[in-house]
Amino acid sequence: MVGFYLQRSNFEIMKKVVIGFLGSTLDNRGKGERWEKWRPSVSVCQHDDLLISRFHLIHGSKNSVLAKQIREDIISISPETTVVFEEMEFKNPWDFEEVFSGLLDFSQIFHFNRDSEELLLHITTGTHVAQICMFLLTEAGFFPGKLLQTGPGRRNSSPGSYEIIDLDLSRYDCIAKRFSQQVHDDISFLKSGISTCNKNFNELISEVEKVTMRSSTPILLTGPTGAGKSRLARQIFSLKKQHLKLSGNFIEVNCATLRGDMALSVLFGHRKGAFTGATEDRLGLLHSAKNGILFLDEIGELGLDEQAMLLRAIEEKRYFPVGSDQEVESEFQLICGTNRDLKIEAKKGTFREDLLARIKFWSFRLPGLNERIEDIEPNIVFELQSKSKEFGRPINFSREGKDEYLEFATGPDALWKSNFRDLNNSISRMAILSEGNRIVVEDVRKEIKRLKSEWAMDNMEGKFSEISNLIGEDSASKIDLFDKIQLNEVIRICKKSTSLAQAGRKLFSESRKLKRKTNDSDRLRKYLQGFGITWEIISSKCVE
Repeated sequence: MVGFYLQRSNFEIMKKVVIGFLGSTLDNRGKGERWEKWRPSVSVCQHDDLLISRFHLIHGSKNSVLAKQIREDIISISPETTVVFEEMEFKNPWDFEEVFSGLLDFSQIFHFNRDSEELLLHITTGTHVAQICMFLLTEAGFFPGKLLQTGPGRRNSSPGSYEIIDLDLSRYDCIAKRFSQQVHDDISFLKSGISTCNKNFNELISEVEKVTMRSSTPILLTGPTGAGKSRLARQIFSLKKQHLKLSGNFIEVNCATLRGDMALSVLFGHRKGAFTGATEDRLGLLHSAKNGILFLDEIGELGLDEQAMLLRAIEEKRYFPVGSDQEVESEFQLICGTNRDLKIEAKKGTFREDLLARIKFWSFRLPGLNERIEDIEPNIVFELQSKSKEFGRPINFSREGKDEYLEFATGPDALWKSNFRDLNNSISRMAILSEGNRIVVEDVRKEIKRLKSEWAMDNMEGKFSEISNLIGEDSASKIDLFDKIQLNEVIRICKKSTSLAQAGRKLFSESRKLKRKTNDSDRLRKYLQGFGITWEIISSKCVE
């Protein structure tokens, strides 16, 4: 046997994975020429400086015997190479559409570790159609790798030569229909399969799809609470994962929950002994998001110290854990969510302008539900389908129930303060409370009454927000509505006054006329003390 195994002396960091067609002619040599002549699939594994970890050999069932022989020969010269058979049948291997579709489908299910493996597409074997299709799919990113071209040595001898080709990003207008369908499917995926009708929203998602597939720069998602920022961030991650654009995890954190000294530790990690209670090393969320996506919801709540460290981590892909003098590297894509106007926050000095400039490279505002009235019905259908799967039984509206609910949901009385959260919760409640599998008119009317009451209470609570600011929500919730109405007006007068005496004169302007001696300050002070409020608290927190 002429072929023999040579010990590789060079150390390769990335394991090489090859996908290639079995050459029914070039790989099929007679016994006398088996080791004398160049065979592309075997010769790939004979190069001293090209160590192949895994070879995925595509072949048809009629070439199974030849495939087994090639595998045996590869193992004999390169024991470290694992040969994996990928059986693929084509009725006509010269039919461009059939071959392209088969390879595209294969690319969707093929997986490898991008952190430790390099993918090479062997385009020397197979029909010319197969080679072209392999080229196009690699160039378009469906196979995220490089091309491997091999050739025979002098007098058609082995191992011959090889060349690894890293394609540029030039675009080809081929298989337009199939690509167009793929884009359509990706857009539908970002919308969770919901057939939305709102023109502006559909245009926004179409742009998000392009950014998802072509960019890894930061994305800022803005819009009101409940508009779907978290869901869209997760769908962006899943789509990128599906197309092998990343290999890491999706890490989500609500910045409003990060408070005090622990905020830096949670995000950036810490070393053992960095502070009291740091009994062991902690990696932090930025490290957990390595090669994946870090979603920082409510980014406007992040402290200025954390903002400064985050900016450096985005720009340089490295940072210092708390208490460490050694940098940690972590490359990830950042997606931020907020319902605040960060431009205003930057002017107030509560958000860094340089960080804002960095995270809003791509900025998308998700509209609230009242801005997407035409999308309420398809979202109702989606939620009913989700609840049916969750409860293990089909759940639907009666015709009359659906008509009445839709009329309310799309009308002026439906405030949808928390947007899709309100809608989703509403559907869930009706699904749980309905008898059997149908949501009838009576269920709908009870739910509408519940929503109106809830929104009315929210409006009322909003009016008394100053009381909560002064004494806390827990204490404010224990005050009767009768007293709240009066106390709220007293606080409003105090806020517009320069002293306790001036506020007292305004509040007791009529009753003080009937008294010889007045002490408006003392009277007002005692009233406020009954609710645990002092003038000092009002003047320090509420003076306008």
